[in-house]
Amino acid sequence: MRNFAFAVAYWALSIFYGLGAAFGALWPGRNVTAWIIRRYVRRMVQAMRFFAGIKLDVRGRERLPQGAFIVASKHQSWGDGFATYDQFDDLAFVTGDHLEKLPLLGTVLKKLGAIVVNSCGGQEARDALKHRAADAHKEGRKILIFPEGALANIGEKYRYRSGVWHMYRDFDLPVVPLATNLGLFWPRFTAKKPGTATLEFLDPIPTGLEKDEFLARLEGVVEAKTAELVAAATGRPVTPAVLVPSPEEAAKPARTAHSPK
Repeated sequence: MRNFAFAVAYWALSIFYGLGAAFGALWPGRNVTAWIIRRYVRRMVQAMRFFAGIKLDVRGRERLPQGAFIVASKHQSWGDGFATYDQFDDLAFVTGDHLEKLPLLGTVLKKLGAIVVNSCGGQEARDALKHRAADAHKEGRKILIFPEGALANIGEKYRYRSGVWHMYRDFDLPVVPLATNLGLFWPRFTAKKPGTATLEFLDPIPTGLEKDEFLARLEGVVEAKTAELVAAATGRPVTPAVLVPSPEEAAKPARTAHSPK
């Protein structure tokens, strides 16, 4: 019953505020659209609590630096974006181009200043990330990115992509790692479970690190804390996440002995 009630609330809120944001996009600037989307996110977080029984325990806000920075978050749940967006007044976010293809949503994303990139990666995605993120950086906005590029199941992780490092280097901004266990309560394919999900902002990674060192440090702290949060919520021992191929990597044909390199 909880899942049905939340599903009704989810689609009702999405349709109502989606249409409102689309009309808001007709106004000059992004203030009207941004105001509507902030209300949408807030109502969705409330729906998570009231209908699905999922409460949020947000930790580590005292670690957030002053000014602009990049939030690099673990991605386990469709609720991650709502939960994180709700923590800030003005947040630019990186998303795949699959959302841009939905009716009216492309217009809303553009008006919001969202950083839309090709989900399959490659040079085109890196160029789009660079140019669109630069616009957000000029405005002094905080930026949210999911470095794995896709939803990972509990206990699994994808390879951390280098896009977050390029922004970190190009904009000379600290990166705040974000760990979460929300996937336990709002999983990808199974029913939602009531309980208290945790989001924890970790110590910022200072600027100036080289690519390999930065990515290793980011992945290490996010995955370690995520495993701790999952273990605390389930009462099980801490278990490191297993690296699995991303959806894009898994879709590539296997290379044979006769395949060209």
